[in-house]
Amino acid sequence: MEETSRKLDVNSTSEIGDGDRILHHQVSVDWRGRPCRANTHGGMTAAVFVLGLQAFEMMAIAGVGNNLITYVFNQMHFPLSKSANIVTNFIGTIFLLSLLGGFLSDSYLGSFWTMLVFGFVELSGFILLSIQAHLQSLRPPKCNMNDAQGSHCEEASGYRALIFYVSLCLVALGSGCLKPNIISHGADQFRREDSKQSRRLSSYFNAAYFAFCTGELIALTVLVWVQTDSGMDVGFGVSAAAMVVGLVSLISGVLFYKNTPPRGSIFIPIAQVFVAAITKRKQICPSNADMLHGNNITESNHQVASAAERRNLSHTEKFRFLDKACIRIQNGAQDSESPWKLCTVAQVEQVKIIISVIPIFACTIIFNTILAQLQTFSVQQGSSMDTRITDHFHVPPASLQAIPYLMLIFVVPLYETVFVPITRRLTRRDSGISPLQRVGIGLFVASFSMVSAALVEKKRRDSALQHHETLSIFWIAPQFLIFGFSEMFTAVGLIEFFYKQSVEGMQSFLTAMTYCSYSFGFYLSSLLVSVVNKITSNSSSSVGGWLGDNDLNKDRLDLFYWLLAALSLINFLNYLFCSSWHSYNPSSTSPIKSHVGGDDVERPRPNQTI
Repeated sequence: MEETSRKLDVNSTSEIGDGDRILHHQVSVDWRGRPCRANTHGGMTAAVFVLGLQAFEMMAIAGVGNNLITYVFNQMHFPLSKSANIVTNFIGTIFLLSLLGGFLSDSYLGSFWTMLVFGFVELSGFILLSIQAHLQSLRPPKCNMNDAQGSHCEEASGYRALIFYVSLCLVALGSGCLKPNIISHGADQFRREDSKQSRRLSSYFNAAYFAFCTGELIALTVLVWVQTDSGMDVGFGVSAAAMVVGLVSLISGVLFYKNTPPRGSIFIPIAQVFVAAITKRKQICPSNADMLHGNNITESNHQVASAAERRNLSHTEKFRFLDKACIRIQNGAQDSESPWKLCTVAQVEQVKIIISVIPIFACTIIFNTILAQLQTFSVQQGSSMDTRITDHFHVPPASLQAIPYLMLIFVVPLYETVFVPITRRLTRRDSGISPLQRVGIGLFVASFSMVSAALVEKKRRDSALQHHETLSIFWIAPQFLIFGFSEMFTAVGLIEFFYKQSVEGMQSFLTAMTYCSYSFGFYLSSLLVSVVNKITSNSSSSVGGWLGDNDLNKDRLDLFYWLLAALSLINFLNYLFCSSWHSYNPSSTSPIKSHVGGDDVERPRPNQTI
C-alpha cells in the first residue's frame, strides 16, 4: 500500500498482493499523475467547473446551430430544402464525432486533455465563421431569397463555400469530441459505489441538463437577438467569446479533478472476444459458469478485487455464444493461450453490455429526428408567421426554441427537489425512477409534439391561402413546450443509462453513444426529407413534393409532421418491447463495506441490479 493513512478511493491506484498474486485496477490521479485524495479531489466542487464548460459551450454552439438555417438560406443563398439538410447534417456530424471524442479519451488522451485540445479546435471554427459573416467578399452578393426573384440569387460556391464548410467542420469536430467528455469527466468526479455519492451522481446528471438548458436559453434569446439586430458576424463572435469563457472554466478546475488515465485502445479487447468466440464456435459452453476463465477471484488476507473488477466479472446468461471465448482448452500443456483465443469473463461481459444497449440506442433515433424539425422547418414555419409583439419589437423565429428551456430551468430543479425524493421513497432507487422508465416517458410525450405541429401548420396554411391572414408566431409554441418536457426525461435518462452501464475505461465512449443517437436522428431527418420529396413529387397536390418549394404555403409540411407523429408512436411501442427485454448490468450496484488495510472501501454487492 502506498499510504495506510490515505483513504482508498475505489478508483485510486492500488497494488494489493500476497506473494506472487497482485491485483491491479484502474487509477484516478490528479493533474500531476499522483493518486487522488478523497477529501481534496472530485465531488461536486470539481464537477462545478465542468458544468461551467457545459453551459458556455452549449451557449456557443446553440447560438450558431439554432439559427444557422437563417444564415445559410439568406446569406449563403442555398435553397430551403438544401439549407435544412446542411443544418441537420452539420448537427448530425457533431454528434457522430462524439464517438471519436469518446474513443480518444478512453484510449489515448484522457477526458481533460481531449476537452482542452478540441475546445480550441471548436473556438477556431467560431472565429472563422465570424470572419466570413463579417466580410462581404467571402459571401455571395446580397440578394433577398424571399422575393419572387429569390430563385436567381447566386448560391455560395468556390472558395466561399470552401471557407463555409471548413468552418462548420472545425466547429463540428471540436464540439463533437467535447460533448461526451464533458458528461463523463464530470460524472467521474463521483464514486458510483458510494451510496451518498451515487445520489449526487444522479443529481449531477440533472445539474448538467440544467446547465444545458441555461446555455440554450441564453443562446436562443440573447445570441439570436444579437444575430438579428447586430448581424450574424457579431452573433458568431459572441459564440467565440462564450467558448473562451467555457475553456477558462475548465482550466480553472484542474487542481480539483480526478482524472482517469487512458488504458490503450478500447477496441482490441472487444475484437479479441469476437475472434476467440468464432475460433471456439464448436466448443460447448459449460453448464457451470464458474468454469469459465476468470469468472472468480479469491480473496485472502487483505486481498480484495477492485469494485470495478468485481462488477466486470459478474457473469450473465445473455449472448451465450460469446461465453465460448472464455473456454480454456485442456490439452495437457501448461502454456497459456493467446489473448486472441482465450478471454476473461470481464472482457466478454463488456462486449455483452455494448450489444445489449444497441436496441435502446436505436429507439431514440426517431426522437432526435423530431428535434431536427424543431431546429429547421419549425424555424422557417415561424418566419412565415406574425412575429410582432409590439409595433417596434419582433420575435426572432429561432428564439421560439427558448420557450421550452425557459420552462425547464424551473421544472428541472422541481424534478430534483420534489419528484425524485417522492419517487425515491416509493422505488428505493437513488434516481427515483430508473433511467429506462425516464426515457420511455419522454419518447411517449414526444409524439404529441408532432401532432401539435401538424395541427398548427394546417391552420397556418389554411389561414394564409384561404383567408389571407397571418397567424401569430406563438401558435407554434406548444410543439416546442411539449418536446422540451419530453427531452427532460429522454435526454437525461439516456445519458444516465449509458454512463451507469459503462465499465471501467469505456465511460466516455458509451456516453458518446448517447450523442450518436442525435447524429443518426439528424441524418435520418435529411434522408426523410429527400425520400418524402421524391415519393410525393408526382402527386397532384404538390408537384415538387411535400417539401420541394421554398414557400411553405405551397409545401405540405403538415403532412410531413403527421408522418413523424406516426413514426414516433410506432417507435415508442418498439421501445416498450426492447426495454422489457433489457436487463441492467450488475455493475450498477448498491454499495457494501469491506476493509482494506484498515480503511473502509465501498464495493458493490455482486449480482444486484438497480
